[in-house]
Amino acid sequence: MDEPSKANWLHRLSALLMREPEDREQLVALLHSAYERNLLDADALGMIEGVMQVSEMQVRDIMIPRPQMDVIDVNDSPEKFIPFVIETAHSRFPVIDGDKDNVIGILLAKDLLRHYADGEFDTRAMLRPAVFIPKSKRLNVLLKDFRSNRNHIAIVVDEYGGVAGLVSIEDVLEQIVGEIEDEFDFDETEDNIIADSSGHYRVKAVTEIADFNEAFGTHLSDQHYDTIGGLVLSRFGRLPKRGEHIQVEGLKIQILRADSRRIHSLLIEKLKPAE
Repeated sequence: MDEPSKANWLHRLSALLMREPEDREQLVALLHSAYERNLLDADALGMIEGVMQVSEMQVRDIMIPRPQMDVIDVNDSPEKFIPFVIETAHSRFPVIDGDKDNVIGILLAKDLLRHYADGEFDTRAMLRPAVFIPKSKRLNVLLKDFRSNRNHIAIVVDEYGGVAGLVSIEDVLEQIVGEIEDEFDFDETEDNIIADSSGHYRVKAVTEIADFNEAFGTHLSDQHYDTIGGLVLSRFGRLPKRGEHIQVEGLKIQILRADSRRIHSLLIEKLKPAE
């Protein structure tokens, strides 16, 4: 964008915002009006709204739940956990000592190069300190901490000191640059299960299995997983991509949105019984 065009764009946007909105709802309405008048493109609108959301959200809203955490046990040899590191393709891994409540540090995948270079690898000696934060921490504060401490991952603990999940700087940034369609139409709503005009249902992955069973008349077990996202992840045996699907108890469950670390939302279709 050249300088005259940029100046003109800023002038028109400034004029639109000179109405001095009195609350957040009016500001959002003005931003959408700017989008409709082609003063903002869809990506810019999504990022501005994402920034506004981050200032109001807490870690509990986006953390990767404990059952979905990819961890390394310090008691395992590199030969045992390196294939897991390659398969999951994360850059950082929480390291536990026998139990997920006992996180003793963070292992950077790049540090495993020493194993191939030297032939010997002391996992404990290679650990970076783990940062522990409460579920109630606000995302804008967490992002500031990530930047100032040059840290990229934090372990989330509950009120009893147990590990509840983890959150990374990428998870926070996704709230700003995430997919616009899902953010506007679904993720901001309080309902976890929403029917669309085609008779399908869009379901947040964090929906508890008990609530899912009640809504769809299924009998899925919540013995090992609390959420439908955790159960679907276990059925795939890996992190599925958008568009992939499975069939469970007469339902077609399709991945509606997922990133490199977790499932966000699902599309549910009730299948017709075979004649």
